[in-house]
Amino acid sequence: MRFVQILAVVAALSWAGAAQAGEQYVDETGFAISGHDVVAYFEMEQAPVGEKQPEAVPGRKDITAEYNGATWAFASEENREKFLANPEKYVPAYDGHCAYGVAKGGKVPGNPDLWRIVDGQLYLNITENVVGFWEEDIPGNIDKAQSNWPGIEGNPASDRTIPFFTSDAPTAG
Repeated sequence: MRFVQILAVVAALSWAGAAQAGEQYVDETGFAISGHDVVAYFEMEQAPVGEKQPEAVPGRKDITAEYNGATWAFASEENREKFLANPEKYVPAYDGHCAYGVAKGGKVPGNPDLWRIVDGQLYLNITENVVGFWEEDIPGNIDKAQSNWPGIEGNPASDRTIPFFTSDAPTAG
């Protein structure tokens, strides 16, 4: 009987966590992460810490999926199918908000070109200067962000424009 009660509590907590998912950051393009293909990040070679990452891969307007209340664009049908099979694997941390911003206690936009994958999780940051602060202590900043996220996750998504960023995505195909 005790085992059944524990399972019921675990199931209730899992459901409650899913119900409290935050709003995905969507900019003026109308797409999550400005219409860039989230699966493509996991296929690119990352630059070493301190060096500029490769630019994000634009998605296409005709290859999309819905997830977390947002439209996601993909460069190929294959990437779309990978995403649909396991969206949690590909979506950026903190609903696409800047990871360093979350570490500091707030929700600000994440720039699709300022990214890093750490332990299989995609993180975005807002500006190149912020990337420098983020990279000074990535594990420590992730720990701070993880501690802050439960308190701000339910807040509305940022409505700010990504500074110093012009999106070329999604493409017409």
